[in-house]
Amino acid sequence: MQNKGLIKLFAFLFGLVSIYQLSYTFITSKIENDAEEYATNKISNAEEDYLSKREALEISYLDSIGSNPILGFTSYDEAKKKELNKGLDLKGGINVTLQISVKDILKGLADNSKSPIFNKALADADLASKSSDDTYVDLFFDAFDNIKGDTKLASPDIFANKTLSDEINFQMTDDEVKPIIRRKIDESIVSAFEVLRERIDGFGVTQPNIQREGNSGRILVELPGARDIARAQELLSSTAQLEFWETYEQNNPSFGNFIVAANERLKTLVKTEKVEEPVKEESELDSLLSDVTDSLDLPTQVNPLYDILLPANPGTHAMFRAAVKDTAKVGEYLRMPEIQRLLPADIQFTKFLWERPSSDDVEVLDLYALKSNRSGSPRISGDVVSDARDTYDEFNKPAVSMSMNSRGAKEWQKLTSDANINNTGIAVVLDNKVYTAPGCSVVGGISGGGTEITGSFTVEETKDIANVLRAGKLPAKAEIIQSNVVGPSLGQEAINSGFISFLIAMAIVLVWMVFYYGKAGLFADIALLLNILLIFGVLTSLSAVLTLPGIAGIVLTIGMSVDANVLIFERIKEELDRGKGRSQAVADGFGNALSSILDANITTGLTALILFLFGTGPIKGFATTLLIGIVTSLFTAIFITRLLVDWYLSGKGRTLDFSTGLTKNLFKNLDIDFLSKRKIAYVISLILVAVSIFSLFFGQGLQQGVDFIGGRSYQVRFEHEVSASEIASELNTVFGSGTNVKTYGEDNQIKITTPYKVDVEGVEVDDEIQTKLYTSLQKYLPDGLSKDDFILGSEDKAVGIMQSVKVGPTIADDIKKNAFLAIIGSLAVVFLYILLRFRKWQFSLGAVVAVFHDVMIVLGIFSLTGKIMPFNMEIDQAFIAAILTVIGYSLNDTVVVFDRIREITGERGWHGGVNINNAVNSTLGRTLNTSLTTLVVLLAIFIFGGESLRGFMFAMIVGVVVGTYSSVFIATPVMFDTLKNKISGPEEKA
Repeated sequence: MQNKGLIKLFAFLFGLVSIYQLSYTFITSKIENDAEEYATNKISNAEEDYLSKREALEISYLDSIGSNPILGFTSYDEAKKKELNKGLDLKGGINVTLQISVKDILKGLADNSKSPIFNKALADADLASKSSDDTYVDLFFDAFDNIKGDTKLASPDIFANKTLSDEINFQMTDDEVKPIIRRKIDESIVSAFEVLRERIDGFGVTQPNIQREGNSGRILVELPGARDIARAQELLSSTAQLEFWETYEQNNPSFGNFIVAANERLKTLVKTEKVEEPVKEESELDSLLSDVTDSLDLPTQVNPLYDILLPANPGTHAMFRAAVKDTAKVGEYLRMPEIQRLLPADIQFTKFLWERPSSDDVEVLDLYALKSNRSGSPRISGDVVSDARDTYDEFNKPAVSMSMNSRGAKEWQKLTSDANINNTGIAVVLDNKVYTAPGCSVVGGISGGGTEITGSFTVEETKDIANVLRAGKLPAKAEIIQSNVVGPSLGQEAINSGFISFLIAMAIVLVWMVFYYGKAGLFADIALLLNILLIFGVLTSLSAVLTLPGIAGIVLTIGMSVDANVLIFERIKEELDRGKGRSQAVADGFGNALSSILDANITTGLTALILFLFGTGPIKGFATTLLIGIVTSLFTAIFITRLLVDWYLSGKGRTLDFSTGLTKNLFKNLDIDFLSKRKIAYVISLILVAVSIFSLFFGQGLQQGVDFIGGRSYQVRFEHEVSASEIASELNTVFGSGTNVKTYGEDNQIKITTPYKVDVEGVEVDDEIQTKLYTSLQKYLPDGLSKDDFILGSEDKAVGIMQSVKVGPTIADDIKKNAFLAIIGSLAVVFLYILLRFRKWQFSLGAVVAVFHDVMIVLGIFSLTGKIMPFNMEIDQAFIAAILTVIGYSLNDTVVVFDRIREITGERGWHGGVNINNAVNSTLGRTLNTSLTTLVVLLAIFIFGGESLRGFMFAMIVGVVVGTYSSVFIATPVMFDTLKNKISGPEEKA
């Protein structure tokens, strides 16, 4: 081998850089463990809100030592930027895909147009978007074109309005307006992206990730390590629409008249049942309405509104109150057009808003009546706020302090002056919730534009409010259409299980190589250990994210990376058997094996690349480590192993046999006539494929996970074992039919999947479902477990929701489409690659038929055994990753066999298939050795790698077994049968 010195230098530097890169991870891990121990010792579990306090103390500790020098070359802050990124499944946290509402952007650009054609086009686009892959704006334009008649996009009541007057005029055609609207929408999405990024920067998690997904209006956000999930979701989805309104005075008699009239009208609009009224004292609301209700006998009647509406507390600026459970009903009543028309002229444009609940324990909420106008616009909007910061009020309670620009300062002084004169309140409204509504005692109003939002806030809430106000409001609402929430304790479990499977797989491979190849196996082990170091070093250098499937990818690389060494060693043994000297045999063995090694790794790499392009989250992590592993495996196997072997043989009197006493004669002198058995193999495979197809299309089919059908999934753990069927029957009464409950791993853990309100977006729906889960599962939970502990819990959480996944129906369709494209794409790319390498389409056909055979059998086994296996067999993105890896592995095996067939037939001719059998026999040792090694590695991950990987690994295990069989009994015979007319004559060269 030439340039040994250069390779040694490169290997040394490569290894040194990898150690250097990984040193940052060890440094940050040590310091963060110290911070966690410090916070745990300072704040006990008995303290209220101890999790938030510990988190704040940890952050404070890390901030205080962040810039201190460590080992003379870095600091914690610097090391944190360069450490190995861990994914959510290893660190806990939240991963969400946000959909910026293009509909809202269009409405904003049209200045909330009342045009019936514009609004009908929006409605039609809404309907079409449920079954179309086109962008929303394209669907809107199509819908508009279908119904527009003589109306143009540049009509004054659509886009040729005052806001867009600089760019759109009345004379423009629709084709001229459309690119402008597209650009405006893109600008709005970029604005939303920047707003979200600023909010996330202020949230306090390390290594957040935010990125746009093409032109779809979707934004992917990952917050690894985020512990307060509800807070994170609120931060991401809130539009931060800040408004200032003047309230009506409490004693305004018009509201008394309105409530009585509304109550009477509702009796004719809603169904009511007469109930026995408890004896009660006369309330303040009775006094308020006494002048207009003397003639009515209200207490003895059923009163839809009067029965659930309470008077506001004196001294506040609210108008009414209601129990939390009744607020939705009150809001529904007050929004009815028939009720809205009953508002007296002097309060005709009143806007009713509820106060923001200060905690989950609140039972009654205030309802505010805000002075509005025909357009529904507030007195002051939030765009006048120039700065906001969290602070403390005069009573040392958390508050938010704001300052306004010059225009805002003038409007603020006028608003506060009016409130002082009218004895009304100033409602501070954020995202349609009243945060506070103080009065103003300053005659002439407050000058300067400074104000303060006070209320029942925690420190975290004031930080978040100030954060979103500084960042600005989103140009449209952001709906969470996909989310994955992983608790920190589950992340730690994943690390532990992944590490155990990693060590076991590593130990098995290292021992096996020495057992099978003796000293040569030891050199392969050294190369393998360097390979692992390089994989982690490259991952860190590229700032890639390590996920649990990523660890599986590394462990799989361990199993597959020995393949190159096996190929080399088997070829060296063949050269030695031919009587060559050891040095020459080593040189020829490495040279002859190179073609097969490259072909096998390129085909696997192509499928991994497709998986990387079409996969998301953890699956992309799997593809990343697999791609890196393929490159580093090639380098270590071809160069490092060669260096070590050459070094050893250069010593005086040293010999290297590349086998041991037990393995020396294994697979030697085999003469199996594989082609003669092809018809039996065809029949067996045809039966297996037919049964699989029948089960898939006419049997029970595949169990599709939420990735493909949409819905919400919760992994819930209990103290003691529970009955999945018993819980399923209870939850089906709560969430309706379709809710699926199954044991997930141990008997004390279940996985709940429900399509309940899958089409409804918003944090409120997530809260509703989690509350119903907590209530329904109460009897199975430990006494005293609070709702917060059930949903969130601590880092060592052992009971409650460990992980939750939400996938909206739209993104589920996209995932399904991408999965299909990934599989078809991988088959097409590999077909073309094999065609280019072997120059005969029959080779490509044999490989693709074998892959189709393998995939169908894997799918069939999942279909047939899905409901009886004691682990999760749902079809999700991880399963698609497994299928693509099976494709890669099957092709890897097939290409090695084909390579040997091409080599032997090229030297000796076809001889009617005799030399094909010789070629297959000569590769059998390599095929079985690699397959068994990979299989043992997969079994180690399957047994020790954690519940979430078992279905994934099971598909891989089946795929390796079937793939090994198909490369010999399907791919090769199909290639032979389609070529036999050409090779039946004289010895035609390949």
